[in-house]
Amino acid sequence: MKRQSLGMISALAISFALTACGTSAESDESDFIGDKVDYEITGIDPGAGLMDMTINEVLPAYDLDDKWNVKESSDSAMTAALSKAIDEKEPIIVTGWIPHWMFNRFDLKMLDDPKEAFGGVEDINTLVRLGLEEDMPNAYKFFDQFQWEPEDMQDVMMKIEDGMGEQKAAEEWVEDNEDLVNSWTEGVDSGDGKKVKVTYVSWDDVIASSNVVKYVLENKLDFEVEMLQVEPGPMFAGLAEGDADAMVGAWLPTTHAAFYEKYEGEFEDLGVNLHGTQNGLAVPEYMDIDSIEDLQEDDS
Repeated sequence: MKRQSLGMISALAISFALTACGTSAESDESDFIGDKVDYEITGIDPGAGLMDMTINEVLPAYDLDDKWNVKESSDSAMTAALSKAIDEKEPIIVTGWIPHWMFNRFDLKMLDDPKEAFGGVEDINTLVRLGLEEDMPNAYKFFDQFQWEPEDMQDVMMKIEDGMGEQKAAEEWVEDNEDLVNSWTEGVDSGDGKKVKVTYVSWDDVIASSNVVKYVLENKLDFEVEMLQVEPGPMFAGLAEGDADAMVGAWLPTTHAAFYEKYEGEFEDLGVNLHGTQNGLAVPEYMDIDSIEDLQEDDS
């Protein structure tokens, strides 16, 4: 009996020790989002205004710049990382913007920005080179009349993301939105084969809008369109120097603010072609955070 009692006591002691160890190991696991993602935000191209804004304005505004890092990548690399994380139900924070096809494909949410460090709702403007109105008045008139909604752009973006060719996606969208397209071409005479150079950056939204513009100019108005893909800085520089005729992807007033201010007066701003864009930090809906403030570590 005595030997059995000692055995039971030993077993209970071992069980308690194992339980205690397990509890200690579990308690070492932090629930703070910073620890879960290694204090890293997955970004896009280093030259993008969204990256500059996130690093130099948003992180300091929320006192996050000492610990958090924004990883440079690209639009495609960011969405690939996002897709992988969602497949594995892992936490991830990415630089995001609306319109973007990823908000159609995935169940995402933008983190609240109570300090409006990202600048709130933005516009996309059409810019043309100086002298375009005199040289090609019909192309100028078309660009001046080009205007659509975020939902229109996202439709084209999703078609391209689903594997459709860029011009095929533009064609399909144009044929399905005849009335809107007619408002762009109203009063615009044939271009008689004249070449129009459209500069753009390799962002999904700008690829969509630029290809729609190309399709309409070529197939509805008889212009020849040359597409010039560059980085944001050269996009503005090319327009200012007359190497390009137009662009339909100027995010204002914040994303492209530095480039706009640098070359202001060396191009003509035809105004807004899309209203309702938004920059921010996006996360999968299953993540238990709702605000950029949730990235601040509680030191108490």
